[in-house]
Amino acid sequence: MQPLRLRLDLAYDGSAFHGWAAQPALRTVQGELEAALRTVLRLPPEQPVSTVCAGRTDTGVHARGQVAHVDVPPGVVEEAAGRFDSAHDALVRRLNGVLDTDVRVRRVVAAPVGFDARFSARWRRYVYRIVDDPGLVDPLTRGHVLEWPRALDVEAMTEASRALLGERDFASFCKRREGATTVRTLLALSWARLPSGEIKATVRADAFCHSMVRSLVGCLIAVGEGRQPVSWPGEVLAASRRSPSVVVAAAHGLTLEEVGYPPDDELAAQAELTRRRRD
Repeated sequence: MQPLRLRLDLAYDGSAFHGWAAQPALRTVQGELEAALRTVLRLPPEQPVSTVCAGRTDTGVHARGQVAHVDVPPGVVEEAAGRFDSAHDALVRRLNGVLDTDVRVRRVVAAPVGFDARFSARWRRYVYRIVDDPGLVDPLTRGHVLEWPRALDVEAMTEASRALLGERDFASFCKRREGATTVRTLLALSWARLPSGEIKATVRADAFCHSMVRSLVGCLIAVGEGRQPVSWPGEVLAASRRSPSVVVAAAHGLTLEEVGYPPDDELAAQAELTRRRRD
């Protein structure tokens, strides 16, 4: 029989995790989630449990809108639910009973035909948060907001961001991986100073390569504090190689907020399109 594919929506505080991807002897979101699934679904040791996520977050990066899928044998969700429970609601409750409180499963549903958490996604939206006024630093949010010691010009950062939009080769802002393309479509990159004084960067793209968002933020911070001109980020992008002048912003200010998917009848086609390598 064909396995059942589940979609899981989850959130986590990345402070104590070594990123999403499972690694030997290290605490990761994927490792914790797969161990919880094996326990709750009472799967034997020889049964593989392999989750796939929409965006593999780095060490220290948070998520409020992460999406993952996992394939499980038919019937195990109902068996684990008990006689009187809604199977998927019971799975949410029982997973959260096993997991530590810095990761929460918010929803579990049977995935539509053609759904792939990674390849069916049309875009991912991240938010980076900064406070540049010492008087506004909140000790209660220090694990999720970057404290910056110098004032930032949000208008200059906004202007500099425009040169980065569109389908481009972001090799200058990525850590290269063997055989992986660095071409991405940056759909939005905006900066706003909230009434609280906090600066919020919203970054949305079809996909991101390793360290891309934090490299973009670090580059634009240099513009915001006046160390580089507004034209500099565009020049860095055009060079198509990493610059030692671009500092990768700290991980703790970054949160994966949302993943966008097409309608159910377009999921398989979107996955096929995404798998095509772009030059």
